[in-house]
Amino acid sequence: MSTQQQLTELLTAALQPAHLEVINESHMHGTPTDDSHFKVVIVSESFAGQRLLQRHRSVNKAVAELLAGPIHALALHTYSPEEWQELGKVPASPACRGGSQLN
Repeated sequence: MSTQQQLTELLTAALQPAHLEVINESHMHGTPTDDSHFKVVIVSESFAGQRLLQRHRSVNKAVAELLAGPIHALALHTYSPEEWQELGKVPASPACRGGSQLN
């Protein structure tokens, strides 16, 4: 199972999202065949009334085993259903400024 599939399953089980996008952005960071850089857009009722830090902690807890292993970077966009309805989209990811320095 790919890292992207594992992320999707773990987040779905832990947070029962109304909307979930797990986007592999590894190709933007000099690692086109690696599953190490992801962008997550997650909308969950459990985020209602929570501050951003609490939301990120919930996500990080749900995927802790992957953060300790294959994931190098995880961009989080966390919303309550009401916030998502107002916003409807997330900002584009910035271009990578470096890339891998490994030979």
